[in-house]
Amino acid sequence: MSLRPVKRVIQAKSTIEGAGVHLRRAFGFHNTGEFDPFLLLDDFRNDVPEDYLAGFPWHPHRGIETITYVLAGTVEHGDSMGNRGSIGAGDIQWMTAGRGIIHQEMPKGDEAGRMHGFQLWSNLPASLKMTPPRYQEVKSPEVPEVTDDDGTRVRVVCGEFWGKRGPVDSIASDPIYLDVSVPPGARRSLPVETTRHSFAYVFAGQGKFCNASGPLAVPTESAGWADTAPPADAGNRSLILFDSGDDVMVQAGDEGIRFLLVSGKPLAEPVAWYGPIVMNTQEQLRQAFSELEQGTFLNPRSGE
Repeated sequence: MSLRPVKRVIQAKSTIEGAGVHLRRAFGFHNTGEFDPFLLLDDFRNDVPEDYLAGFPWHPHRGIETITYVLAGTVEHGDSMGNRGSIGAGDIQWMTAGRGIIHQEMPKGDEAGRMHGFQLWSNLPASLKMTPPRYQEVKSPEVPEVTDDDGTRVRVVCGEFWGKRGPVDSIASDPIYLDVSVPPGARRSLPVETTRHSFAYVFAGQGKFCNASGPLAVPTESAGWADTAPPADAGNRSLILFDSGDDVMVQAGDEGIRFLLVSGKPLAEPVAWYGPIVMNTQEQLRQAFSELEQGTFLNPRSGE
């Protein structure tokens, strides 16, 4: 087994998006080559309604997929395809913007005022940038969950893991998106295909991610972290970017640890990105904004 070394640990940074939503950004809007095919991860957990109720009013997207995963509260949404609805705790909204969509997302807190969740952006390959838009909404009971003998629990949002397949399908970058909970004190090895880029994002508890320096045997209880470089500590709102390998190892702290584990096949294509639109060339980007100005964005002349 080859354990994935930790490239670095990043703390999510405060930012404001939409009409004034206060959130934390784990990565995005910089050099995202190491995260390819993923572009951005926002953590919009907030317990102050005044800091999120303004929401994300009508705005366009092209060339990407947006994945919203809600933990608490609800997000009311609508789009130019006529979809309307609301997603709540444990639900998923997976939107393929393709050649163009205009939508809005308006968060509402739960009875305690909590609005918790994440939004991940996944890039589309050049061959699918101008595909027709598509929308998938998944309710919490549809998300499979598997529990191992040591108490480790995994919700499979997308992709296949431990014999379970997530309900979101036909996604270009073939991502695997997991919500992982490891109980207090447990050590857990989780497989990740070697060819994928992978990261973890901790949102509850604390733990250590093995920082391997090369092919290793799994550390035993007696060996502890011997044969590895010092482990990378990670707590709330820590993003762990992994190097190549075929397994991720985590040691949960005294309160356990819960994190997203996301991996995808890199596209290795040029990225031209401005705001909510991500294309391959600056000319394609200019054309998209020109179509927005001319009112032809949803039925572009370039949309084959």
